[in-house]
Formats: sequence, structure tokens, C-alpha cells
Amino acid sequence: MQKPTQIYGIRAVLEAINSNEPIDKIFIQRGLRGDLFRELEGTIRKNQINASYVPIEKLDRLTKNNHQGVVANISPITFYELEALVENVMEHKKQPLFLLLDQLSDVRNFGAIIRTAECTGVDGIIIQKKGAAPVTADTIKTSAGAAFKVPMAKVDHIKDAVFYLQASGVQVIAATEKTSKTIYELSFKRPCAIVMGAEGKGISPSTLKAVDEKAKLPLLGEIGSLNVSVACAVFLYEAVRQRNQFRIMNS
Repeated sequence: MQKPTQIYGIRAVLEAINSNEPIDKIFIQRGLRGDLFRELEGTIRKNQINASYVPIEKLDRLTKNNHQGVVANISPITFYELEALVENVMEHKKQPLFLLLDQLSDVRNFGAIIRTAECTGVDGIIIQKKGAAPVTADTIKTSAGAAFKVPMAKVDHIKDAVFYLQASGVQVIAATEKTSKTIYELSFKRPCAIVMGAEGKGISPSTLKAVDEKAKLPLLGEIGSLNVSVACAVFLYEAVRQRNQFRIMNS
């Protein structure tokens, strides 16, 4: 049976949080008051759940049910803990490949990236708890079901994942135009993780400072950037190309 993707009502959402349901985001009506509402706010802060305060019209569009001022989106997938995901992959793969998404916000871009990640053998996708695109029905559809196949983890900050991966022997490469190096000057043959930034904003400055390498795609036309899902596909397939070439040379 497919898991529900939405719950509504203050008590129901509180119960879902306390039951460790994988909540992606909570929408709260502006101006709510009362003890139960304050309890919900405190629980949201304690569990660092992504929440937005919105007009009642937004909630009315999200559900036709009696939402009582609160609607929560539940992820249809289960997220791993970062440590468990990385340790399991490192134990079984000599050349693991991870993908870090720094506050990517568009669910269709997210779905397209997951689909490409599955096709290129990515071993795990890591996103941030706050500010990241949720796994919605649109994400699942755009991913062509790949969202159920690629393990994913959530972290408080992408920078934390960068440090943990580096400590685990994984090279972290940022996709950014803020470098003179192109993608074709770097090696993706060792265990590595690729960081993709948010639409418009790119990778956060603190994460850029933490990575091992930065690389950009050569842009030969007049438009200054690619869609993030397209850029991600180019990076991932360059990793595939280099690793296949390496295997052929050493076979």
C-alpha cells in the first residue's frame, strides 16, 4: 500500500512528528494562536523540520479537508542517516559516487537529477533538511520511479556532509562557475562526491570553501548557464566516462 503523502490538522501533524514520520515540509496558517499551536512550533524547531507560514488560501489549495491551519507533506520514501548510508556504500564499493544537492528547490529538477543519478550508478544522494525540494508525486513521476531506487540522506547542512565524506576518504568536487578549471581537467576515478547548487544561487559560499576541487562546464554560446539537471547529467556522465576508460585500461 502506498504511503499517504499529506496529513492535516495540528494534532495529526504533532503525532506524525512524534512518530518519526519522514516529513518534508509543514505549511502553517499565518496568525495561528493557542497552546497547541505553540507546542507544534516548538516540536518543529526541535526536530528542525522545514516549515513555511502561508495565507489560509494556500492551505485551502493544498487540501479540501479541514486542515485547522496546518498541512504537512510526508515523503513517500524513507531517508537514511548520512553515516549509515556512507558506511554501507564504502564497505561495498571501491569507487563510490555520491551526489550532494545544496538546497535545490524545484521538484521537477530534483526528479530529473534522481533519474540521471540512477542511470549513472550514483550510490547515494544527500540533501539538506531545510530549503531543499521535497520528494512529491511530481518528483517521483519526473524521476521515472528512480526515487525508490537511489538511497537518499538528509543532513542539517550540506557542509556537514562534505566534511564527513572527506573524513571517509571521498573527494568532494563542486560544480561552479567560480573557478578556472573545467570538468575535463579533474579526475573522477577515485571515490568522489559531486556538489550541485540551487537554481539561481548556486552552491553556498561556506560549502564552496570546504570542497576539495571546483570545476565548471565550458559554455561556448551566449547564455551563461545550464539548467541544473542538465549540468548535473554532464558531470555524472563525465565520471562514468573516466571510470569506464580506467576499467578498460586496467582490464
